[in-house]
Amino acid sequence: MTNTQEPAVFLDRDGVINPLIYHQDAGIVDSPFTLAQFRVLPGVAKAVRLLNDLGFLVVIASNQPGIAKNHFEAATLRQFDKKLLAALKPAGARIDAIYYCLHHPEARVKALRKRCACRKPGIGMLRQAARDLGISLADSFMVGDGLTDIEAGAHAGCRTVFVGRWKCEHCQFIHPADLRPTFVAKDLWEAAQIIREEVSAASGRRLRSNGNHTESPIAAHL
Repeated sequence: MTNTQEPAVFLDRDGVINPLIYHQDAGIVDSPFTLAQFRVLPGVAKAVRLLNDLGFLVVIASNQPGIAKNHFEAATLRQFDKKLLAALKPAGARIDAIYYCLHHPEARVKALRKRCACRKPGIGMLRQAARDLGISLADSFMVGDGLTDIEAGAHAGCRTVFVGRWKCEHCQFIHPADLRPTFVAKDLWEAAQIIREEVSAASGRRLRSNGNHTESPIAAHL
């Protein structure tokens, strides 16, 4: 763990970094089950590079119960990671850490069948990353396309960015019912631009403070 507290951007994976897949045989929309189904969405590499350049640690924090449900093996999940990192490399983009919750309360694999603190909306992955990497959760963002991402980010004390269209019906299912994302973006690239604007605004507030001790913790790391 580092001695200084760093800001981070936590990213959900499916629906943010790679598209969800319609599995016709099962009639469900879910994570990719094969390497051929896994691809990185347009704009992801430049978005991650922008976040890197802004001084944020970029950390994937994702529920991945595919192994627990017997959809694929652990080796396939590692192949997904390799394909992602290879797609980011040409842009000079960097993922600083990856945290997956492999559990599911109804898992077919008995060893992974449990109710855990790491599965979002639990905040176990975010807290573990904060301990491992010296992250200040209060100065961080959680970006995801699911209500559990927004719940986890908010409960951990992060600002949140919902990727997709925020609909009225979301309010019926999010917990607590009055919880809303801090920002809404159409994709990760737009989310990264919103975060850049927030950093710029924080930097402006720091400059206007004329050297007193009200500067933004995020701006202090830039």
